[in-house]
Amino acid sequence: MESVKREVELKEAKSISELSTSDRELLEAAKAALDGAWAPYSQFYVAAAVRLANGELIIGSNQENMAYPSGLCAERVAIFSAGARFPGVPVEAIAVTAKSPGLLLDKPVLCCGACLQSLSEYEKRYQQPMHMVLQGDSGPVWIAEGTKTFLPFQFDGEALKNEN
Repeated sequence: MESVKREVELKEAKSISELSTSDRELLEAAKAALDGAWAPYSQFYVAAAVRLANGELIIGSNQENMAYPSGLCAERVAIFSAGARFPGVPVEAIAVTAKSPGLLLDKPVLCCGACLQSLSEYEKRYQQPMHMVLQGDSGPVWIAEGTKTFLPFQFDGEALKNEN
């Protein structure tokens, strides 16, 4: 048996001030979208902003429901809204941030597995990795090229191909 090792590489900025103008604008749009989050049960408010190839910025925020599986994460709200409003326009980048009263979120907030899998579908659809910008309420910012950075063994649909 052979061991398999998968390494990831990302960039880390010490603060939002070190980001490029476009990354800073995207992250600031996500932070502004926190006001639309509905999280009365977890008190964990998450928001995302997606930049499309046509320059449009689409925001999303988490929407909880007392029946937890019925809610939706910010990343999927944003990406699905972008797909519905601008079908056929590639997604270039996404920024994700969060806040929670009483918690110090000074580390980058990661997307959950379901969101990473959903985002990866858009990468596959448009044949390009998504530029990802992640920050908590404050602190460092992680910048990654593609969802495989955080979900290296994602389901890519290859197993569904019919060989006939």
